[in-house]
Amino acid sequence: MTPTAPNMDNAHTVVACLGGDKTALEQRPAPMPDAGEILLALRVVGFCGTDLYKLDTGTAAPGSVLGHELVGEVIALGDGVDTFSIGDRVAVPHHVSCGECVYCRRGNETMCDVFRENLLVPGGFADTILVRPRAVAQAAKRLPDGLSDEAAVFMEPAGCVLRGIRRSGLTADLNNPSAVVMGAGSMGLLHLLVLGAVFPDIPVTVIDPVAERRAMAEKLGAALTAEPGKAALESVMEFTGGTGVDAAFDTVGGSQTLDAGLQLTRQGGSVVLFAHAPGDEAAKVDLNSVFKYERRIVGTYSAAVEDQAEIFELLSSGDLDPSPLVTHTMALDDFETGVSLARNHQALKVLFTPSRNAERS
Repeated sequence: MTPTAPNMDNAHTVVACLGGDKTALEQRPAPMPDAGEILLALRVVGFCGTDLYKLDTGTAAPGSVLGHELVGEVIALGDGVDTFSIGDRVAVPHHVSCGECVYCRRGNETMCDVFRENLLVPGGFADTILVRPRAVAQAAKRLPDGLSDEAAVFMEPAGCVLRGIRRSGLTADLNNPSAVVMGAGSMGLLHLLVLGAVFPDIPVTVIDPVAERRAMAEKLGAALTAEPGKAALESVMEFTGGTGVDAAFDTVGGSQTLDAGLQLTRQGGSVVLFAHAPGDEAAKVDLNSVFKYERRIVGTYSAAVEDQAEIFELLSSGDLDPSPLVTHTMALDDFETGVSLARNHQALKVLFTPSRNAERS
């Protein structure tokens, strides 16, 4: 695509939510950047578990455009933007905190009142995406030549993973540290890769009921894999000499996984909750197993700018390469196909590219 600034008469394709789990391709006027903004032409956008959750639960507002794991090419600059140039490849998240409120000052940036404002307009599932000033100034990253789109698109989700790892209390200087990842979907395997990049000497066990996904985890560096339940507990206890792991990361969600995580962790260990629980499910926790043995249950949500910046450095250096998780790439026109693949566990990571209308322009 020749990088040229669009005008409001130019239409672009978006994937619009219709209510419930329904979506449709729509033609809408392409936006123009105001001061401090940039306009991107879509290169790739990842389909996230949160996108699927919003569709499956009907919580995506009619008319909204989902998608937030984004790599685009700069095609127009607003006044005052001198940190990017036409033609730059850029990765940028959709949420940026204010940096000044009590949550930001306490290290809970993702709880900031303005954090949940979507700074990508209309959203990532669109041929062109406007990036608001706060994201341009604080979070957008120009990609170096050696960093592929397929790896860089993981900057936002890998930042979320890193935040959970930091909140777990896991450090490299523990005596024989170890970790468990529950679930070997795309986010579980991303946990494995980020743990390996940050703590290359810490053995990670991956638990999943699907043999093919356990095999993938082994290929990506898992020290041990196991099926959920008794087999996992026995394997982890044998591997750790009967103590359990320092941290268990729940990428599945629900009370059963939380209970399993508590059983798998050592006294003083942590269970990190990274996934939505189904519906309004409440956990029934053996409180004494938490109280008497100083276990911690830690919630983690999204990623701060600092988390994403650290991940960007790992991606740029090549220490982190999540691109093997990409199993399907298709145009926005085939959005429903990609959703079906993800919903039916037939894909790890689906990436969408511009619509065929954009490719012809």
